[in-house]
Amino acid sequence: MTAGESGSKTAVTRVEDVDLGVLDDTLSFFIRSLNLAVTRDLDARLGGMEVARGTGKITALFLIGRHPGIRPSIIASAAMKDRSAMARILDDMHRHGLIRRETGRGEDGRVQALYLTDKGETLAAEVKAIVRQSRDFFHDMSDEEYAQVIDLLRGIYWRVVKSRQARG
Repeated sequence: MTAGESGSKTAVTRVEDVDLGVLDDTLSFFIRSLNLAVTRDLDARLGGMEVARGTGKITALFLIGRHPGIRPSIIASAAMKDRSAMARILDDMHRHGLIRRETGRGEDGRVQALYLTDKGETLAAEVKAIVRQSRDFFHDMSDEEYAQVIDLLRGIYWRVVKSRQARG
């Protein structure tokens, strides 16, 4: 059956009987679907923490903690977010007392350096422990399969990041 043909004319009553058609060969469909499932699982694990719900907060929290003094533009590039979206995330984190900003001295006083506050460091440690549990979501994958998927996705991620960087 080709992508344009319709499948069975009977009603599907179980999700495992769904014929995905063209979606079955579409990487973006699987990435988006799995992202939703993984995000919901992580949000449930995070409960009411300040970094739950939304994208980019955990990435920003971890990158600032790992690279004190990092610029917002670098975090935006690593998170594949535009600068205005990252600015909103960082403003929210600042309002909640998780980060502090220092303006650059010397050549460009507009450049911001970001640092975690004590509250931010405590939250980062708590969230890191929860994120490490995310392997549990994939409990039915062998360690070998999991490592293969991570390696494949890591490679794709860095190719996309570098490609975006080259385009400016």
